[in-house]
Amino acid sequence: MKTDGVVQTFSGRKQSLIEDARRERGSAGGGGPAGSPGPSRYADGFVFEEKDGRVTLNVLFALSSEKNAGFFKTGKIFETFEAKLLHIESRMGRKCKNSTTDLEFFMKCEVHSSDLDVFVNSLKRVADDVRCMPEEKGKLPWFPRQIKDLDRCNMLITKFDPDMDHDHPGYNDPEYRKRRAVISELAFRYKQGDPLPVVEYTAEEISTWRQVYQQLRSIYPSLACKQFLDGLQQLEKECGYGEDRIPQLREVSAFLKERTGFQLRPVAGLLSARDFLASLAFRVFQCTQYIRHSSAPMHSPEPDCCHELLGHIPMLADKEFAQFSQEIGLASLGVSDEDIEKLSTLYWFTVEFGLCKQNGAVKAYGAGLLSSYGELVYALSNEPEYKPFAPEETAVQPYQDQTYQPVYFVSESFEDAKMKLRKYSANIKRPFTVRYDPFTCSVEVLDQPSKIQNALSQMREDLKTLHSALEKLSSS
Repeated sequence: MKTDGVVQTFSGRKQSLIEDARRERGSAGGGGPAGSPGPSRYADGFVFEEKDGRVTLNVLFALSSEKNAGFFKTGKIFETFEAKLLHIESRMGRKCKNSTTDLEFFMKCEVHSSDLDVFVNSLKRVADDVRCMPEEKGKLPWFPRQIKDLDRCNMLITKFDPDMDHDHPGYNDPEYRKRRAVISELAFRYKQGDPLPVVEYTAEEISTWRQVYQQLRSIYPSLACKQFLDGLQQLEKECGYGEDRIPQLREVSAFLKERTGFQLRPVAGLLSARDFLASLAFRVFQCTQYIRHSSAPMHSPEPDCCHELLGHIPMLADKEFAQFSQEIGLASLGVSDEDIEKLSTLYWFTVEFGLCKQNGAVKAYGAGLLSSYGELVYALSNEPEYKPFAPEETAVQPYQDQTYQPVYFVSESFEDAKMKLRKYSANIKRPFTVRYDPFTCSVEVLDQPSKIQNALSQMREDLKTLHSALEKLSSS
């Protein structure tokens, strides 16, 4: 991680989203034709394909959060059987909605085929509700159809969690970790339609916010795009944005809903790439409420409320940008892991680290830039390389997670970026097209002629309304 004085680049969410998508894609090919797949093995009644004497499997199990022994014993089993962890996620147990007793874990791992049965049986001795299944091929990934389905889009990536990441500034601070757990619990308990939870921030947390707000606010006028500045000004006027108070999600969500139809949803940490992008399809932005550690106010290895509220929210108040964000989400529904990786990369070089042209100058609109003093100054200096935004190239651009980006993509305008994204999305291999219905907050899969006909009928009614409006204007 590069530092410049007290400033460090924010790369946690970018790094997480793209790497998460890449890991999912890479591990999905574990039982493919490459090499010499061996005979099948059986565990829990499933058939597993061997490759070079190993099998890739998905394991789901539950552990009691009141006892650490189960977690450590599970880790020991993975170590004993030399199981290679490819992916890990956690969430509150579904069977205990009103309790914090159980945590559910999803792990994708690779084990020796000869150890498979013993490995699974060993897990069953220390964990509850152990389920084991192979990778499915040829099946379309599940995706939410209604906004309430986002309750299921809650798989967390624990790589940057202060309880797991030894390099996290809060790892050695038990009080910070305890505070994070309290705030995270608010997100775990949230269900679609509930009032957004309110966090009573401490004096120390507000002090951290103040340092970040003051330093970034001083350079926004010269480096941020017009849409961002307009959005921030409105937020300062209507939502109490300022250095002395951390805004609450409830009031910010209401503000966005009135302007662009976007709304916020609390999240306890980093989401998997597929879940995070799927939320955007419904004009829902998953937003953290905890704040970075006070010892490193200019650095966070993961998204926090400074990144979300200062980097993302002002831009989501712009209609063109909100539409662009939603279209990335719609393009992600039901696509392959390979396409999720590409769309994740597109997201991070636009929504997170994007630049645009305005009045003959280059300005920042990416949230990763607008919430990082050091990288914002660097990105608009003469050091990095600029390339025009071209989705086919951007989607495969290597990214840098140890220092600032050597390359940034510059859009002519949000409208131009949106048109290019639509053209790119049309070429994604998917056996159907999706359409968002804002009246029911649902996604309709256009896989039958009757559904397409209904959509066209609605469009004709909208065109009639617009035609009538034009006639009245021309006759007045």
